[in-house]
Amino acid sequence: MAHVLLVEDDERLSQLIVSYLQKQGFQVTRLASGEKLLSTVKQSLPDIVVLDVMLPGDNGFTLCRALRPHYHGPLLFMTAKGDDFDQVLGLEIGADDYIIKPVEPRVLLARINALLRRVNHKPTSSLSSQKLEFGQLVIDRNTRTAILKGRDVQLTSHEFDMLWKLAENASTLVERSILYDELIGREYDGLDRSADVRISRLRKKLDDNPLHPYRIKTIWGKGFFFVAEAWND
Repeated sequence: MAHVLLVEDDERLSQLIVSYLQKQGFQVTRLASGEKLLSTVKQSLPDIVVLDVMLPGDNGFTLCRALRPHYHGPLLFMTAKGDDFDQVLGLEIGADDYIIKPVEPRVLLARINALLRRVNHKPTSSLSSQKLEFGQLVIDRNTRTAILKGRDVQLTSHEFDMLWKLAENASTLVERSILYDELIGREYDGLDRSADVRISRLRKKLDDNPLHPYRIKTIWGKGFFFVAEAWND
């Protein structure tokens, strides 16, 4: 039984979501504000956090920033703000996905399941192929860790999956459509910037040059290219 932590101040919407998810077999904990979010996450260890943006006290963006150093599981934003700025900001500060209100419970369920499937995916290939090494970068799929220059790189579950996808296809173009289909869980519509935002976050954490990236390159109009020889310095 997967455990969902829902942070939503709208009582009616919360009851609707909690009731629906429980009927689908989920354990659900609900908070009406972010005041006890960090302590609840540490105590209950949820499988996924669903976080409203507009909350009393600290908003969802602030809470996400505070939570991410302590929680690396999937985090889904619910927002009434549909403009690109807010969506991009949410992804930049560590969300794995977002859904725009009004929320249709079946759509929310689909997004939750998609995120949980990626986290719970069990590799079927041999253990020897579950560790990739490029110079000073070591990526271990079994422990879901990335080590760069001897230090642990703190990645969210979604960031790790994207890094692994790029690295296992090193020196090969990975098309945007593949990333959206396999990692984000929806078709690329030509406008969605989710993949670009996540790549940008990866570059920052992996000491790539944000203005002139040389480790993870963008091939404009096509996709991304993981440079196998760029991790020796």
